[in-house]
Amino acid sequence: MSSTESPHARVVPVVPPSRPSRVAEGEELRTVTLPGVTLAVRSRPPVREGLPPALYVHGLGGSSQNWSALMGPLADTVDGEALDLPGFGDAPPPQDGDYSIAGYARVVVRYLDASGRGPVHLVGNSMGGAIATRVAAARPDLVRTLTLVSPALPELRPQRTALPTGLLAVPGLVSLFAKATRDWSPEQRTRELLALTYGDPARVTPEAFALAVEEYRRRLELPYFWDVMARSARGIVDAYTLGGQHSLWRQAERVLAPTLLVYGMRDQLVSYRMARRAGAAFRDSRLLTLLESGHIAMMEDPGAVARAFRELLADTATTTGRSAPPRG
Repeated sequence: MSSTESPHARVVPVVPPSRPSRVAEGEELRTVTLPGVTLAVRSRPPVREGLPPALYVHGLGGSSQNWSALMGPLADTVDGEALDLPGFGDAPPPQDGDYSIAGYARVVVRYLDASGRGPVHLVGNSMGGAIATRVAAARPDLVRTLTLVSPALPELRPQRTALPTGLLAVPGLVSLFAKATRDWSPEQRTRELLALTYGDPARVTPEAFALAVEEYRRRLELPYFWDVMARSARGIVDAYTLGGQHSLWRQAERVLAPTLLVYGMRDQLVSYRMARRAGAAFRDSRLLTLLESGHIAMMEDPGAVARAFRELLADTATTTGRSAPPRG
């Protein structure tokens, strides 16, 4: 049991989605069953054999589809897979009802151990960034490099625009919100979501908007959708309150892997001012700042993220085996 999981946590019945999510041309989606958990894994075959493995981990309310725009440009660089974490995308909720950051990190570790793909180039966005940080700190043998796109690391003074997302963790509030917005169309919900996550929602093409609406409509059909959102949000808030060795910032200091930090100047959920603290915490880090991007830079500007990722790999290829100096 994780340090953030209630011993009386209600276990959500494992109900697989009735309709699968969209699989883009060139992608594959498969189900992986591990003891107590079922994952969905999205992949795009690499352009040639022998490329190093990469694993992508999405954020709160996201799915493996969040990585499609980046997986394509990087198919000539890595052999990439993207997870649907339990309760998201095409993966049913976890049988143990553990939605903590530590619980999700254990799931990622179990998948890497079971698949034998490690060490991987590990990439995480938002909540997935917090998860990836814990994985890299706890199991350095599984992580070659770490790339974090707007990682959800604790902020003492969160942005005002991020507060509604944090309120999802308040018991009962999600159900009230669901009832208050039951007349909202999937189109309206999608517009609200894009306005929150994109630096400039006008950059979303009509085709991409239509696909996002269809995915939102599919998610609303899931009987556990709102419950998973609430409990995962609570897991993030709980992780923010942990101190000592369990603190996410202390975990960041333990990461040995070369790290790429990606922040958008228009991010409404993770403040850009956290880039400086993250750069100081991760001992071997470099920063990519995107002026026009918001919270999901890998979808907003995948070309820039891909270039920085390739530079990270090229840089670390010549320094493999060099250990970073220990922190006091």
